[in-house]
Amino acid sequence: MLFIDNTSISPYFNLSAEEYLLNNKNEDIIMLWQNEPSIIIGKNQHLESEINEEFVKEKRLKVVRRLSGGGAVYHDLGNLNITFFQSCKEIDFMKYTKKIQELLNTIGVNAIADHRQGLTINGLKISGSAQCIHRGRAIFHATLLFESNLDNLNVALQSSERSLTDEKYVKSIRSSVTNIKDNIPVPLSISEFKIIIKEFFLNNNNLSSIYTFTNSDRTAIEKLANEKYASTDWNFHKNNKICLDLK
Repeated sequence: MLFIDNTSISPYFNLSAEEYLLNNKNEDIIMLWQNEPSIIIGKNQHLESEINEEFVKEKRLKVVRRLSGGGAVYHDLGNLNITFFQSCKEIDFMKYTKKIQELLNTIGVNAIADHRQGLTINGLKISGSAQCIHRGRAIFHATLLFESNLDNLNVALQSSERSLTDEKYVKSIRSSVTNIKDNIPVPLSISEFKIIIKEFFLNNNNLSSIYTFTNSDRTAIEKLANEKYASTDWNFHKNNKICLDLK
């Protein structure tokens, strides 16, 4: 198993890295990453029904469609993301949720898993997840709200078009949220938490090595980012009336 501490904060690069690792690597991998302020929507979502268009324009947020299903999420540098990759025929995704629960236990947080494999503290959500399987490779990614701007999170995901009834689109299920930082017994910075995450997985998952993207990897990921994840065709669809304003 490999561990990747991905230092990019570009959502275009990071979502492209997920697809690249899913399709081009055979090893089991854990990748830790962060995005600059952005909204990440599920593959099968209707964009206008998920975002606050005016707020996105005001804050110049990037809106990027990921390869997995599920609901829309707000990312910023107070949020951490963990992605697991595994080659398999069948998989129990709950094992990854349990692994994250074990991680949080090390900093004194007793997180409860819900039926959608999200994690909560006292009924408030701190983590959501999504997953997919493609050609014998599974991907499971989870967010960790550590010190996110929750005001921006709530406003960014307030759409004025919540009356969508088309069943082909997946609608987000909104939850009340909290930050991990506000629920830990000992003060901890996000940099310190990242070190704890890295050490936890290195010490508990028989990781064979830390992997750094090669120049070849980066070239391929950046090509995918430019051609797909930064494109209006993928993110907003050609007939989306607001795509040019948000690009």
